Amino acid sequence: MTVFLGFDAGGTKTTCVVLDAAGHLLAETSGGPANPLRVGFAKASFALEDTARRALAEARQETENVRAICAGVAGAGRPHIARRLVSYLSHAFPQASVRVITDIEIALEAAIGQDDLNSGKPTAGIVIVAGTGSAAYGRNSVGKTARAGGWGPWIGDPGSAYDIGRRAVEATLRARDHLGRPTALNEKILHAEEAEDWDVILERIAKHPDAVFPKLFPVVIEVAAAGDAVAQEILAVAAKSLASLAEAIVDSLGLMGQPFTLTKSGGVFGHSDHLDASLDRELSRIAPNAHIAPPRISPARAAAELARKSIKDLAVDGA
Repeated sequence: MTVFLGFDAGGTKTTCVVLDAAGHLLAETSGGPANPLRVGFAKASFALEDTARRALAEARQETENVRAICAGVAGAGRPHIARRLVSYLSHAFPQASVRVITDIEIALEAAIGQDDLNSGKPTAGIVIVAGTGSAAYGRNSVGKTARAGGWGPWIGDPGSAYDIGRRAVEATLRARDHLGRPTALNEKILHAEEAEDWDVILERIAKHPDAVFPKLFPVVIEVAAAGDAVAQEILAVAAKSLASLAEAIVDSLGLMGQPFTLTKSGGVFGHSDHLDASLDRELSRIAPNAHIAPPRISPARAAAELARKSIKDLAVDGA
């Protein structure tokens, strides 16, 4: 049997989908993080291959049955990263054609697909992706694309789980120094980190911030839902930051005043009414003609569909 693999690989986890030639879902498996810029190339490569092999085992398929792979990987916007991952996956799956693109590209595919069935023109839309990192990506009706954000935690990723967790720590320490408003985040963060004092947490942050900041996102949600003004403000700032990414895309693609689909994708969404409602209000203000809708399919499945389509397109071209 011929099968196709699709990956959605980010800074927190990797998801792999297996489809058959007819597009039927055979398996879907999750594994560890695979953003090479955050976990290193070796760990990222292992996560991709390990997740794929477990997905194939679940689907009862062999490696040689894989005909094509499309991997949407955070960090793959850097050409040398994409090339290394293509080389690795081509070696691991020698019978497959391999394509590596960014995770935001497959998120847009999951959100709006390719062409409008009625007009035959490219579907216009924007996807805001917020998980460990954050970015926005869009396309207009003539096929022009634009991207904003996605520059990593050191200089960007506003509104991401990492950014929200970092702001929570900053607000807590400011409160302890009597430089900011009191907040319940202090005790909640100590409890979540199972730490006796802040020295322990600060040492962990110094060694591996990715292991601390994103995991504090649920703490901020909990404290905000309980009425903590500081936590609520952190989420409100995150919403404005994410809306600003979308606004940059609207401006770049000339979508102001035009109808288009706007989709939110990633682990930051769907967990906090405060964050989601704040973001929707901001989006309604900057893009009043946009239709806010959930993704059509998962990003990993969208990647697998792109892999399947690539073989169809080759068959047509060769006919």
